[in-house]
Amino acid sequence: MTAGAEAPPGKGLLRVLGLAFGLAVAIGAVVGGGILRTPGEVAALLPTPVLFFGAWLAGAAFAFLGATAYAEHGAMDPGAGGVYPWARRAFGDYPAFLVGYNDWLQQCASIAALGLLIGEYSGAVIPSLEGRSLFVASAILLAFVVSQWQGIKTGAGIQLVTTALKAVALVLLVGAIFFLPAAAPTMSAPRSDLPILAAIILAMQGVIFTFDGYYYPIYSGEEFKNPGREIPRAIFVGLGLITALYVLLNVAFVRLLSLPGMAGDPFVMATAAERLLGPAGDTVLRGLMIVSILGTINTQFLASSRIVFSLSRDRLFPVHAVKVNAGGTPTTALLLSTGVAFFFLLSGTFNAVIATLSVFIVLNYLICFLALFRLRRTEPTRPRPYRAWGYPWTTGLAVAMAVVFLVGVVWSDPRHALLGLGVLALSVPTFWLLRRFVHPVAGA
Repeated sequence: MTAGAEAPPGKGLLRVLGLAFGLAVAIGAVVGGGILRTPGEVAALLPTPVLFFGAWLAGAAFAFLGATAYAEHGAMDPGAGGVYPWARRAFGDYPAFLVGYNDWLQQCASIAALGLLIGEYSGAVIPSLEGRSLFVASAILLAFVVSQWQGIKTGAGIQLVTTALKAVALVLLVGAIFFLPAAAPTMSAPRSDLPILAAIILAMQGVIFTFDGYYYPIYSGEEFKNPGREIPRAIFVGLGLITALYVLLNVAFVRLLSLPGMAGDPFVMATAAERLLGPAGDTVLRGLMIVSILGTINTQFLASSRIVFSLSRDRLFPVHAVKVNAGGTPTTALLLSTGVAFFFLLSGTFNAVIATLSVFIVLNYLICFLALFRLRRTEPTRPRPYRAWGYPWTTGLAVAMAVVFLVGVVWSDPRHALLGLGVLALSVPTFWLLRRFVHPVAGA
């Protein structure tokens, strides 16, 4: 299919997306609940301005190193479903199966968790919804199914609107904070009881998770009109805007509250909003967070349905889920993702799923970076509209940082890391059964 062409109705995903959507989905996937709580955690662990801001800049540096790999992959091989297609191309079916399924389950569990969070926030904004979190969450999920069923243009429009509202609100918040009196000067917050190296690792873990998601344009890579140009631009420009916003927000928070005032505060942004707006600050912030979370849920519905679509197209999914409607929505994949999200929501298992599979977020980073080395060696002549800057040194450094990050995740939560290993062990017989009985390999 040539760039700019649209697939015939019902025949495949549509190439209708551009740079504006790429920026909206990158920013919308990243800027959410993380920046609400992480500054307080980092301030408690790293109590001096140099360490505090250094952690945020180091997190941005890791993200930019990773972005070079994601941008090369996304421009060279714009598929559907995130890292999964590259993992399959580089390493074969089983690693790709593991990446795809864990990514999909993470997306569905996050949809459930964020839907319930909106339900909890809604009670403070609309009193009649108090105590009806599950009802609100269910309604939110159904509303997204209806909207995304209309087609990719509707989903893209929702993403553009929610991201624009979120960005404008946060910029206004930063601007307003600088008109308030600064906190009394202090050099540092109380020291953490942890050794400094352990504190740095834990703080960096939180910061890196807060930057996670800048690569979300790749989930819809097959739907960009000019992916070789637009995906790298969306990733890098989006990440640059995210970094600028995070730095400005943290400067504003430190100026208004001071590092000691931020340390250990689970909702620094809420504290800043209350200082700015008084009692109304909490309600205003909850309204902002609802809009922000809606945008994040939209990105995850888009991503989860594309993962299932891609797995099914490659015969690595037990249900035939490649049907695409005239609007460009993989409808069966959307319904399956919604069903799993509802299961997690109603069973209350989403937090356990997210915690157990969080280690695979880091493994996805590693697989992406290692796939770049592999494909550079096995497909050296393949056209690459964007080539990773500084390769192999930047990619090698990203691999090393990802390994340290993985060690930190396992060290800080060994119980769920062990459960993650259990998932890994179960994936082997699951994959064998899938290939043996559902999609038997020819000649087997």
